[in-house]
Amino acid sequence: MKNYLNCCKKLAVTVAVSALMITTARAEDTIKVGVLHSLSGTMAISETTLKDTMLMLIDEQNKKGGLLGKKLEAVVVDPASNWPLFAEKARELLTKDKVAAIFGCWTSVSRKSVLPVIEELNGILFYPVQYEGEESSKNVFYTGAAPNQQAIPAVDYLMNDLGVKRWVLAGTDYVYPRTTNKILEAYLKSKKVAKKDIMINYTPFGHSDWQSIVADIKKFGSTGKKTAVVSTINGDANVPFYKELGNQGVSAENIPVVAFSVGEEELSGIDTKPLVGHLAAWNYFMSVDTTKNAAFIKQWKDFIKNPKRVTNDPMEAHYIGFNLWVKAVEKAGTTDSDAVQKAIIGVEYPNLTGGIAKMLPNHHISKPVLIGEIQDDGQFVTVWQTNKVVDGDAWSDFLPESKPIIADWTAPISCGNYNTKTKKCSGQNY
Repeated sequence: MKNYLNCCKKLAVTVAVSALMITTARAEDTIKVGVLHSLSGTMAISETTLKDTMLMLIDEQNKKGGLLGKKLEAVVVDPASNWPLFAEKARELLTKDKVAAIFGCWTSVSRKSVLPVIEELNGILFYPVQYEGEESSKNVFYTGAAPNQQAIPAVDYLMNDLGVKRWVLAGTDYVYPRTTNKILEAYLKSKKVAKKDIMINYTPFGHSDWQSIVADIKKFGSTGKKTAVVSTINGDANVPFYKELGNQGVSAENIPVVAFSVGEEELSGIDTKPLVGHLAAWNYFMSVDTTKNAAFIKQWKDFIKNPKRVTNDPMEAHYIGFNLWVKAVEKAGTTDSDAVQKAIIGVEYPNLTGGIAKMLPNHHISKPVLIGEIQDDGQFVTVWQTNKVVDGDAWSDFLPESKPIIADWTAPISCGNYNTKTKKCSGQNY
C-alpha cells in the first residue's frame, strides 16, 4: 500500500509538472498585445471602436501566420474613463500579463497617467489620438496628430480660406485642450489677432447643459466680424453641444465649428442635418477614395459584422501604429522593448489616404492634414488638404519656452527634450 501511495504521489507530481510545462509552453507560443481603451464611461463613445479595431488587426496578423512564428494574443482591459485606473491597468498588462506592447488611451490625461508606469517598466505604448504636443517619451509612439498636423493647419484654413477674424476656443477642461489652446492663442496673436477677438471656454467631461455657452458664442459672433469655433471638446459632451448649436440656429454659414475630436464615430449617434457644413480637421476620413481605404472599410465591416459601422482617424492611427510595430519586431527579431524602440525609427508603412507614414526620430509620424465638411449622412467631404505628408513636431514653435526644444531618440542626442541653444537635455526626457 505504501509503495502504491508513493507511486500515486509521484504520478500526481509528474502530471502537475507536465501541466505546468504545457501551460508555460503555450504562454511562450503567443505574443501578448495589450489593448487599453475605455469600454465604459464618458469616453466609451470613442474608445470602444478602437478596441474592436485592435482585435481586427491582431486577427488579420494571425491569419498571416502571426509574428516571429507565434500567434498574437489580445489582452483587453477596461479602464472605464477613469484616469488613475489607466495607470493601474497598464501596470497589470506589463507585470502580470507580460504584454509586448500596449495600444491605447484617448485623452491626454489618460496618457499622462500611464506614462510614468510605461517608463518605469520600460514598456511600449502606441498612442493613436491627436494631442497637444510638448512631449516625447522614449517609451511612447505618437501615431495621432501633433498640433502642427491638425490645430495649426485648421486655423490657417479658417483664417485664409474663410476669412475668420474672431475666435472661440472651446474645450473640455483637461491638459489637451488647455495646452492646444495655449499654442493656438500664441499663434493667433502672432498673426495680429487682438486679445478681445479671442474667447476661451472650458467645460467638464460629460458636460450636458450648453444653452448659456452657445448663447455666449452667438453673442460673441454678432459683432459683424466673421467668427469661428475651434473645438477641443471631447467625448460624449459633443452630442448635446452640437444639438444645442442646432437648437439655437448656429449654422456653418454664420459661425462654423471646426472640431479636433469629432469624427464619423461620434456623428453616427446624432442627427447631423443641423450640422451640415461644420468642419473637422483630421488626417483621415472614411470618405477618402483610395484602394487601400476601400479594402480597410470592407475588412472592418466584415469583421464587425455590421454594414452600418463607420471608420475614423484614430482607427487609421492604430492601423498604422500596429503595422509599424509588426515591421519593427520583424526587423529586430524580438519583441524586446529596447530593440523594438531602436528598430522602429525610420520604418515606413502606407497610410490609407495614399501617402506613406514614417516613424520619425522624435517618435511621431508623418501624416497628411485634411479639413472635412460634415454631410447630412454623417460623413465628411474633404474641402482642403496638404499636398504632401507633414512631419509631426513634438514641441511647438509658437511657445517661447518650447521653440528651441527638439526630440530625437537616436544617437548622439537620445533625448526627448533637447535644447538646441544649451546643447543639453533639460528636465525629464519627455
